[in-house]
Amino acid sequence: MPHRAFLGVGSNLGDRTANINEAIDKLLALPDTKIVRLSSFYESEPHGDAKTWFVNAVMEIETEFKATDFLKKLKSIEEAMGRKRVKGKKWGARIIDLDILFFDQEISNTRNLKIPHPRIAERRFVLLPLAEVAPQMNHPVLGQTVSQILAGTLDSKRVALLPPGA
Repeated sequence: MPHRAFLGVGSNLGDRTANINEAIDKLLALPDTKIVRLSSFYESEPHGDAKTWFVNAVMEIETEFKATDFLKKLKSIEEAMGRKRVKGKKWGARIIDLDILFFDQEISNTRNLKIPHPRIAERRFVLLPLAEVAPQMNHPVLGQTVSQILAGTLDSKRVALLPPGA
């Protein structure tokens, strides 16, 4: 039985939209994995050390991989696309970022895998596209829908819908 996952994807280096599309192609090439829904693309003001604005989207995925194995596949895609992780530096510039937001209704809090993503409620750039594809998705820890979380978020960073083909 396939697992249902929601992924956040973002890029703020190079051709940001092309980077996201390349990551989508690489996800589609994974065995027993398909994209069910893809949000619009959004441009968002960066958090942390990054200076360049991001392009972000969210996708609903069906996969036969377990969460830990799926995370390994995502990290492989990031590395193949040139993502460099700098120890001690969070929220910096990146060619691609793939984050598991939800995986079924699993709750995991290990060093390598935190599901649901711990900062969903603090990130308008995640909540807007997530609300587009799954507004009634229930957060298994907060007990609220994505729409309810979006309505209550305190994140004031700017997020704007990109026109198609931008």
